[in-house]
Amino acid sequence: MINMEHTTLRDRDVAYQIHPHTNFGAHETSGPMVMASGRGVFVTDETGKEYLEGMSGLWCTNLGFSEPRLAEAAARQFARLPYYQNFANKATEPAIELAENLIRHAPAPMSKVLFQSSGSEANDTAMKLVWYYHHGIDKPEKRKIISRQRSYHGTSIATGSLTGLPHIHRDFNLPISGVVHVSCPHFYRNALPGETEEAFAARLADELEQTILREGPETVGAFIAEPVMGTGGVVVAPNGYFEKVQAVLRKYDVLFIVDEVICGMGRTGHWWGSTAYSLEPDMLVSAKGLSSAYLPISALLVNEKVYSVLKAQTAKIGLFGHGYTYGGHPVCAAVANEVFSIYRERDVIGHAKKVGDYFQRKLRDRAEHPLVGEARGLGLMGALEVVADKKTREPFAADRKIAASVASFAAEAGLNVRPLGDSVCIAPPVIITEAEIDLLFERLDVALDKAFQTV
Repeated sequence: MINMEHTTLRDRDVAYQIHPHTNFGAHETSGPMVMASGRGVFVTDETGKEYLEGMSGLWCTNLGFSEPRLAEAAARQFARLPYYQNFANKATEPAIELAENLIRHAPAPMSKVLFQSSGSEANDTAMKLVWYYHHGIDKPEKRKIISRQRSYHGTSIATGSLTGLPHIHRDFNLPISGVVHVSCPHFYRNALPGETEEAFAARLADELEQTILREGPETVGAFIAEPVMGTGGVVVAPNGYFEKVQAVLRKYDVLFIVDEVICGMGRTGHWWGSTAYSLEPDMLVSAKGLSSAYLPISALLVNEKVYSVLKAQTAKIGLFGHGYTYGGHPVCAAVANEVFSIYRERDVIGHAKKVGDYFQRKLRDRAEHPLVGEARGLGLMGALEVVADKKTREPFAADRKIAASVASFAAEAGLNVRPLGDSVCIAPPVIITEAEIDLLFERLDVALDKAFQTV
């Protein structure tokens, strides 16, 4: 047993904690970056060094790290009713109000809300409801879910299967049967020579249709997609892609699940990423920014088509055999309601649109850097893809880890960004100012230049 009185926080972390998405051996050598406090868009580590938080934690602290109204909302609800469950006809005022807020601000007509604690849980629930729904319309064989390569929908057994990243599957016996992946809509990497964005989008929509036909339309229950792929590297769909995809889904009566875990709550400069692409989901998943990540909560919204069948199912079976202990937790819901109040009172969406446009201009200026092959993004999410050769788009060998090198140099300069594959990803809190965006890119420029000197 380590004597904690005579060891550092880093030593104790290495001794006792497992970190997700981390190489354990490398972590034991280097130790963690231990964060101690936050202020606005900045965080400070245990040594007192301050960083501009360029990833909003994990795409989620939209209102920054020191919003007193969220702490006060939590304290009020803790004092009034710290917990109650929502099973078997029970309810709390915060959960009722939050469901109303979500339905009122939904990007398409939705009927009801089901609460969970994480994006993974919400996407897992969506998958279950696809099966439940199709049993309800006497098509139980319609259970396959189509997802996309490089997508990210969580890491549970079900959502890890939906996620289209190889390291999420490898040696976990994933994906489970019934999950099918189609191509990632990354025009820069996956378009054919001379292919336009419209032609690329048409080809991917045709691939989706051919996949449905190959699997059997009578077996395909749903298609799931993020409006903009986050963890896959901030992949923005090409022009016309979602219009063509939705036409295919309607043709074969396939439900559309829109994963707004990252894109929702202003990240794209809209309340929802769905608005940017005129998406019409049958189910919509929200998390992360829903509470600005101050407390864990997620929500699954379903439209009336889906809900009416769920209702009939509960009449047939006697009850809805699904739920989570912490679903609709009153303290988490109270914080999320305060987020909605702040967004409305301060026009956070309008601010996110304005500074998002500025962020995108600054991001695209970095496409001129000799290390950058593509600068892409929407709103306040972006990525710079590093390449060995700008003309041929040749990537660096994986073991070079150039994107990770950029992120390391950025941390030295006082900026946290996230390397994902060959991409350096950036998603600052949506409250960021133009002056803070300037500072972000000044520090990122230092990192890019230092990384370029190593190649």
